[in-house]
Amino acid sequence: MDVMKLIESIGILPVINITDIEKAVPLANALVKGGIPVVEVTLRSEVSLQAIKRIVTEVPECKVLAGTILTVEQAQLALDAGVSGLVMPGYDEEIVDFALGKNVPIVPGCVTAADIQKGVKQGLSVFKFFPAEKSGGIDAIKLLSGPFKGVKFLPTGGIDYSNLGIYLKEKCVIACGGSYMANAKLLASGDFDAITANCKKAVDISLGFELAHIGINHNGENDAVNTAETISDIFRMNARYMNSAVFAGTAVEAVKSQGYGEKGHIGFFTNSISRAMAYFEKKGIALNEESIKRNAAGEITCIYLKDDIAGFAFHVVSR
Repeated sequence: MDVMKLIESIGILPVINITDIEKAVPLANALVKGGIPVVEVTLRSEVSLQAIKRIVTEVPECKVLAGTILTVEQAQLALDAGVSGLVMPGYDEEIVDFALGKNVPIVPGCVTAADIQKGVKQGLSVFKFFPAEKSGGIDAIKLLSGPFKGVKFLPTGGIDYSNLGIYLKEKCVIACGGSYMANAKLLASGDFDAITANCKKAVDISLGFELAHIGINHNGENDAVNTAETISDIFRMNARYMNSAVFAGTAVEAVKSQGYGEKGHIGFFTNSISRAMAYFEKKGIALNEESIKRNAAGEITCIYLKDDIAGFAFHVVSR
């Protein structure tokens, strides 16, 4: 899989400064075990390139990008070490041209419309937004995404578990970078189990699964209306009458016919349908392609799992 598609499918990009070469391989293994088989190794230490070579050679399932690329010479050394992509803290046309000439993904750092416009002109569509929080955060990103349709951002800097979900709810964010899952203290102590646990936590936030509603099948409109109105009355909810169902608040959907699932269906919100679908594919969970619903822009907004669980069909829906 192309490294940028891999990053987008996870929504998380660890950005790590490795200062101890012996920590490189255990770190990569911990990231993979935690569900994040990709890492940006910054060129900020004397062992950075050596660490990249170790990971590329000994943990091939973990894709590596080189970060803090400041010169063409650094970019070439990183490619020689085996990286799958390059990341810059700022914008440099010479380095971008070099990477494009090598057919290597490159993500320059851009926080202004002027730099983004330069990048778009050179054919780029993904930009690192750094330092994210100091540069206006998600509000600035949403404003910049307005005039630059199709552009996506990889925010890094000031992002942690407290605000990660806020960024990853936005379609213009391809992923969030940072070291919050493997900070310097954890690396120094060699607590790789904690790093794996942190990775799993980050993936959970990226997916953002949360119960949306429960659907109950009925044999006709009258039965569905009766169910929804009864539940609404008991639990002090407003009944919402729709073409194919009646909702009791937002929690229960009384379907007017025999829909998906023997008993009905259970819906879960997700921060990203595409990330959820990629996650299901990795787990070997089949999807019901015939159930796909799309919005006016053609984007998938809902899809069911192929197999029922305990008589219920399950689907994910965009938050």
